[in-house]
Amino acid sequence: MRVLRIVEGTSVDGPGLRTSVYMAGCRHHCPECHNPQSWSMAGGHEASIDELMSVIAYNEAPVTLSGGDPLAQPQSTLELAKRIKGELGYNIWCYTGYTWEQIQGDPSLSAIMNYVDTLVDSPFVVAERDNTLRFRGSRNQRVIDVPASLAQHRVVLLDY
Repeated sequence: MRVLRIVEGTSVDGPGLRTSVYMAGCRHHCPECHNPQSWSMAGGHEASIDELMSVIAYNEAPVTLSGGDPLAQPQSTLELAKRIKGELGYNIWCYTGYTWEQIQGDPSLSAIMNYVDTLVDSPFVVAERDNTLRFRGSRNQRVIDVPASLAQHRVVLLDY
């Protein structure tokens, strides 16, 4: 999989200290994106799932999948999320420009949600920018409790 970088011990991509994996590739190209260098699928470097798991396990911390957009590499993201959950049992947050509804309509994307605890969905929208929000950049983005949403067949926002 293509990875831009791994940030160990960050507190900006979800609650507490986390290991954030920034993946290459994004098709959304949001105007005024804070990370446009992440858009290219050829960006960053190639990393194996085993290499990523080694860093994640070493840090003994919850994980955030970001980018770019982790769902731009759905098969690799699915495999990584499965291993994080299955081998380490860590909490997983995922940031994406897709909406929950779009994800649920695409089997290659929705499979990943079986391993994600919290999803921050929707593209960044400049007109909705709000610097007071926690863990998101614009008001249209939602912080979704994935297990509750899957169980209730509707979006359930995370109460943190």
